[in-house]
Amino acid sequence: QFPEESHSSTKLTLQLCLEECMEALDLFLNNHFSESLDKLRPRVKESMYHALIYATVMEMQAMMTFQQDDIVTAGNTMKSAQEVCQRVTGFVFAEQVHAIHAEACYAECLLQRAALTFLQDENMVSFIKGGIKVRNSYMIYNSLQGPNHVHLEGGVSFGIGAFNLTLSMFPPRILKVLEFAGFSGDKEYGLSQLHEGATTHNLRSMLCALLLLCHYTFLTFILGTGEGDMADAEKLLKPFRLRYPQGAIFLFFAGRAEEIKGNIDEAVALFEDGCKAQQQWKQFHHMCYWELMWCFTYKCVWRMAYFYADLLSKESRWSKAMYVYMKAAYLSMLAPGEARPFGEDEVELFRQVPHFKQKIAGKSPPTEKFAIRKARRYKASCPVRLPVPVLEMMYMWNGFSMISKRPELNEGVLQTLVEAERTLLESAGTYSVDDRCVIYLLKGLCLKNKGLIQAAEECFRLVYNSEKKLKFDHYLVPNALLELSVVYMDTGRKEEAIKLLLKAKTNYKEYSMESRTQFRIHAALSKLKADSSDQDEITAL
Repeated sequence: QFPEESHSSTKLTLQLCLEECMEALDLFLNNHFSESLDKLRPRVKESMYHALIYATVMEMQAMMTFQQDDIVTAGNTMKSAQEVCQRVTGFVFAEQVHAIHAEACYAECLLQRAALTFLQDENMVSFIKGGIKVRNSYMIYNSLQGPNHVHLEGGVSFGIGAFNLTLSMFPPRILKVLEFAGFSGDKEYGLSQLHEGATTHNLRSMLCALLLLCHYTFLTFILGTGEGDMADAEKLLKPFRLRYPQGAIFLFFAGRAEEIKGNIDEAVALFEDGCKAQQQWKQFHHMCYWELMWCFTYKCVWRMAYFYADLLSKESRWSKAMYVYMKAAYLSMLAPGEARPFGEDEVELFRQVPHFKQKIAGKSPPTEKFAIRKARRYKASCPVRLPVPVLEMMYMWNGFSMISKRPELNEGVLQTLVEAERTLLESAGTYSVDDRCVIYLLKGLCLKNKGLIQAAEECFRLVYNSEKKLKFDHYLVPNALLELSVVYMDTGRKEEAIKLLLKAKTNYKEYSMESRTQFRIHAALSKLKADSSDQDEITAL
C-alpha cells in the first residue's frame, strides 16, 4: 500500500489532464487550431491524454491534406503517444484506474496508426500492417469492457465501435488476406457503440461523432451503395451545431448532409460559410472547394465547377493530376465555340495530366490512375474527345445518388447524356463502343432516378452485352452488373440480385477503380444479408 496522498495526486492529475484535453478539443472545434495545439504541446511527453489528443489533431490534419509528409508526421506523433502510454502502464505503482486508462489510450494509438496506414496507400502490404495493429487494439479494448468511468467508457465505445464498423465494410476477400478469418465486424453493433460514445459527454464523444458523420455522409457513398442515413446524421450534428455555430468541421458535415438530400443551394451556402469561418487551416477550404466543385457539377454549371477545380489545382497538393483532369473535363463540356476561362485549352490540359502523376508510398491513387488512363486519348495529334468525362468521374464518387432526389437536376444530367449520345451516333471509331457504353451506364442511372425501371435495366444490359466489344473501359461491365443488381434489389428480385453481384465480384479482375467497386458489391451483398461464403458462391455460379 502507498500513502493516501499519492493516491489523490494521481487521481487529481488524471482529472486535470482530462479537463485540459477537453478544453483543447473545445478550442479545436471552435476553429482555434493553433491555440488547441499550444495548450496540448507542453505536456505531450508526460501525459498520455495530452499525447493522444495532440496526435489525434495531427492525424485529422493528415486526413484533410492526404499529404505524404503530414501523414508521416502524424504517424510519428502517434507513435510517441503510444510510447507515453506504455511508460504509464509500465509503472509498477501505477494505480489500477491509471493503468486502465493507459491501456485504452494505447489501444487508440494503435487504432489510429492503422487508419494512417490505410490512408497512406491502398495496397495489400499496408492493409496487412494496419490490420495487425487493428487486431492488437481490438484485443485490448475487448479486455477493457465494463470499467465505470465516463472518459474510459467513451474510449472503449470508440474503439469497439470503430473496429466493428470498419471491418463490416471490408469485402471477405480482403479480410482473409488481413488474417481476420472469423472476424467480420458487426455493423449495427459498431454503430450503436459509436452512438453511445457520441451522446455522452466525454473526451471521445467528438471522435465518435466525427467517425459516425464520416460514415453517414462519405463512406456509405464512396464505399457503399449510397444510403447514408441523414436523419441519424442530422440528429448527431444538432447539438454540435448549437454549441459550435461557426465550427468549420460541423459546417462542412452539415453541407454534406444537405448535398445528400439534394438541397444543393443550401449545401453551397454551408460550404462557403465553412471557408469563411476560419483562415488557419487552408486544407479545410480545399475540402469545401472539392464539394463545391461537385455541387456545381450536379447543377451542370460547368464554369463554376471549373473555377473550383482550378482553385484546387493551384492550392491543394492532394492530387494535381486529378484536378487538372477535372479542369480539362469541365472545359470539354462547354460548346466548341464558347470562350474558355483564362484562355485555357482542354486538349492542352488533358495532355498535361500524366506529368502530375504522384507516387504515394510507391503507388499513385486509383482515381489518379483512372484520370491518366482516360486522358491518354488526347496524346494523339488528332485527339478523340471523351464524351462526358465529368459525369463519368461523378459516377466514381457516387454522385448520381445525389441528384436522385431532385428531378430537375436529374433531368439536366440526362439531357447532357442524350446530347452526347446523339453526337456519338454520328461518328464511329476505335472508342465508339466504349464511349457508348459509358453513356448507357450513366443514362441507366438517370432513368432509374426517374423511376423508368425497364428503360434503366435495358441500358445496364446493353453494357453487359457489349463485354466482348469493349477495348479500354473494362470497368463498365462489373459496374453495370452492380447497378442492375441494385435495381433488382429495389424491385424485390433478391435471388437475381445476388446472382449478379456474385458474378460481378468473382468474374472480373484488374479493371479501373476495382477496389471501390468491390467495396460497393460487398455493401450490396451485406444489405441483402446474402451469405456469400465461398461454397455458396460456387453453387450460385
